[in-house]
Amino acid sequence: MNTSEIFLVAMVLIFALPFLVWRLGRTEYFAPLVVVQIITGIVLGPGILGAVFPEYYRFVFNPLVVQSLNGIALWAVMCFVLLAGIELDLKRAWEHRRESSTTAGLALGVPLLTGSLAAAVLAWFPGWVGPRVHTWQFILGVGMACAVTALPILVLFLERLGVLGTALGQRILRYASMDDIAIWGVLALILMDWNRVGRQAGFLFAFAGAAFGLRHLMQRLQERDRWHVALIWLALCGLGADWSGLHFMVGAFLAGAAIDRDWFDRERLDSIRHNVLLFMMPVFFLSTGLRTEWQVGGAQVFMAAALLLVASIGGKLIGTSVAGRVLRWQAGEASLIGWLLQTKALIEIIFANILLDKGVITASTFTALLLMAVVSTMLTIPVVTPMLTRLRHLVGKTD
Repeated sequence: MNTSEIFLVAMVLIFALPFLVWRLGRTEYFAPLVVVQIITGIVLGPGILGAVFPEYYRFVFNPLVVQSLNGIALWAVMCFVLLAGIELDLKRAWEHRRESSTTAGLALGVPLLTGSLAAAVLAWFPGWVGPRVHTWQFILGVGMACAVTALPILVLFLERLGVLGTALGQRILRYASMDDIAIWGVLALILMDWNRVGRQAGFLFAFAGAAFGLRHLMQRLQERDRWHVALIWLALCGLGADWSGLHFMVGAFLAGAAIDRDWFDRERLDSIRHNVLLFMMPVFFLSTGLRTEWQVGGAQVFMAAALLLVASIGGKLIGTSVAGRVLRWQAGEASLIGWLLQTKALIEIIFANILLDKGVITASTFTALLLMAVVSTMLTIPVVTPMLTRLRHLVGKTD
């Protein structure tokens, strides 16, 4: 078989296996298709398929095929992060700045602390800290991975639960949006290359000026032209960020954050996000799965994942509980919001990919973070659904 045929074999596996598991296994309640796709990527990786069928794995996922898949995955995840940036509603967050800043700060700060403590424990043992960083970068990076909330997946979950358009749903999105800003800001700090700080400062300065010009241009264009300009803008920002030593994903988020959601039709924006998830992101999940390793041992990786999961969920629930006391929420409200905000999925996986790319973490740490993200996301709907039934009166509560 030639390379193009092997590539298409890989594409069949990428799209067919998770769909069949999801549809025939009826996993939607505890494992949405996105989660099944992530798990399939892990199964098709070197740690499982590569270990059980090494010759078949090397035949299908040879260097040329992997290079092609990585190119698609790179653009797919950049588009996804662009859309996440566009989803930010900073105007709404400013209108409710006391409530939003208090909740978002505690919902991010407490799991960041508990996650950093868990990372400090891992740092005592060999095989977890990346080869090219200081220990503080590892601790802060893993801690932030535990504090992440997956805004785009949260949108899908709120939509499925029937609360996306309600006051409660919009409040939760505000909290997640504010955390998103902090997440990418901390990532930029972790990746700061002091040997290229001048170049990075130059990129940020150029970005600020270009974003000002872009905003004036976009308001004068028709919506169909705005999408074309947005993609050009995405590529330029990703290129500039990567050239400066940050990461193309930081550029992708900045590109989206500079664009107002109100410039686009809501239904079309949702449709594009769904299409990116359908047509492109499964390749990213497979590409992510190919990076999983179990070099320190399978048991140790699972133990590390469990430690990070406890730190992540526990920290998020404690943070929202404190916020609830400060803001005098009703009984059960803090727990409901905390469980929704602990959803990890794509953003945490993207975050972990960046940490791995930059040598902040090892492949074993990446695998533990990936497992933590999967379990975290799988817990959300089963836990939240009965809670929402008991607390249905909160859905219509005004901001």
